[in-house]
Amino acid sequence: MITNEQMINDLSDIVKPYIQNQVAFDNLSADTDFINDLKINSANLVDVVLDIEDKFDIEIDNESMDKMLNVKAAVEIIATKLAKK
Repeated sequence: MITNEQMINDLSDIVKPYIQNQVAFDNLSADTDFINDLKINSANLVDVVLDIEDKFDIEIDNESMDKMLNVKAAVEIIATKLAKK
């Protein structure tokens, strides 16, 4: 079973190419907001979700995507999807 810490590490690798705020990225935590803190634009957020789907071999529906605004929400959604596999 993948740990939350490992998931956050994987997530940070995934979002890294899309971030516009290095300081927020360097201080990435569960509360880090993808749009407000990392300054990832909405088009790139779709890329992030696609990358997450590939990395974890899961499918993220639009409803889940809409909730995936910060690291904590992303980890919860990924964990939920992985548990259903």
